[in-house]
Amino acid sequence: MAFDGPTPGWARRGAASLARAKWLVATALAAIAGLAWLGGLDWPVIGLAMGAVLVAAAVGPGEREAERVSGGAAAPASTGLRAYPAEYIAAAIPDPMAMIDQAGAIVYVNDAARAAFGDFRAGTLIQLRFRTPEFQTFLSGLRDGAAEPHVTDYAERVPIERWFRIVGRPIGHGTNLFVLVFKDQSETRRIDRMRSDFIANASHELRTPLASVAGFIETLRGPARNDAKARDHFLQIMQDQTARMARLIDDLLSLSRLEMKTYAAPSKAVDLHQVIDRVVNAMSQLAAEVGVTIVKQIPTAPVEILGQPDELIQVFENLVENACKYGQSGGKVLVLLDAGKGEAAAGPSVTVRDFGPGIPEEHIPRLTERFYRIDAETSRAQKGTGLGLAIVKHILTRYDARLTIRSWPGEGAAFTVQFPAR
Repeated sequence: MAFDGPTPGWARRGAASLARAKWLVATALAAIAGLAWLGGLDWPVIGLAMGAVLVAAAVGPGEREAERVSGGAAAPASTGLRAYPAEYIAAAIPDPMAMIDQAGAIVYVNDAARAAFGDFRAGTLIQLRFRTPEFQTFLSGLRDGAAEPHVTDYAERVPIERWFRIVGRPIGHGTNLFVLVFKDQSETRRIDRMRSDFIANASHELRTPLASVAGFIETLRGPARNDAKARDHFLQIMQDQTARMARLIDDLLSLSRLEMKTYAAPSKAVDLHQVIDRVVNAMSQLAAEVGVTIVKQIPTAPVEILGQPDELIQVFENLVENACKYGQSGGKVLVLLDAGKGEAAAGPSVTVRDFGPGIPEEHIPRLTERFYRIDAETSRAQKGTGLGLAIVKHILTRYDARLTIRSWPGEGAAFTVQFPAR
């Protein structure tokens, strides 16, 4: 009986396996026949052996399965980049990216580019969006056909200052298409500027007392060599200047240590009641010298937060010291501890309030900047380094706490530290 239908799949796979293993099958059958000729096997055993070889070859692993098991190189080819649209790959790039043609017309931009620079319409000339001379020169060099990457910097000032490093390369060979990738450098530039400003300010703050000490030393070795009254006066000034440099260096070291452990969250329970008691006791002599009375308003029950006692003492000593020095005309400094909770479920807060002249509103946003002073001469006269509130800000950042500054002209200022609820 003839069978005219299609050949079953198992039959095709078996035939293909036999074809691939034909030399192995031929060798095995020859070996069996040789053993039979030498008389080492009976004919029933010979038949069974030949049948087993044929069945094993027919049902052996296929080509793809063999490559998969053996770790062959053919398997990944079916999942190469050609299997995915280029648009998917471009959309996955986190940096802004644009594709342009030879004329500079936009062919494609990813979502990151739209978020950074607004929507781009296809066909718009990119040189009309980025108009700086540096970008025009960069674009001309890119379209000249050089294979190496072209790089330029681009800055925007409005609505905020942003810096980008732009890298451009041709796509493929002979496509007349180019890809531009914009790497945001704004944070790096900001940090570099802060570092430069910090070094300049620190150098200036140290240079002034050093110049003063050097001048007095020269005077004491010359005209005032035998003037006992002048010598005592100059030595006192030199001592004050060296003490100022020592305070400045201590504050710089404190800032460096704080910056090294910015993300180390505090984990020790600290009673704010005890911290404030220690701070008020430590500041009582300074308050007496400037004619200020420190008044505490704190609950009797413990108020605990997570922190380090030494760091919290440093925070509130800075705040109380500033209140005593710059608000001394009010004659009183109030330290108020609020346990928090209540309806708003807020954490504890500490307010240091003075009753002096207050702080002009335009200065408040910048008070925590390093070396920022409302009045430099007054600050130096009060032996300030310009780093106290910067240290406060760094410590409170680690505590996830917030510093709020309020001022009433002629009535004083209040610095409130709000801690998170536990």
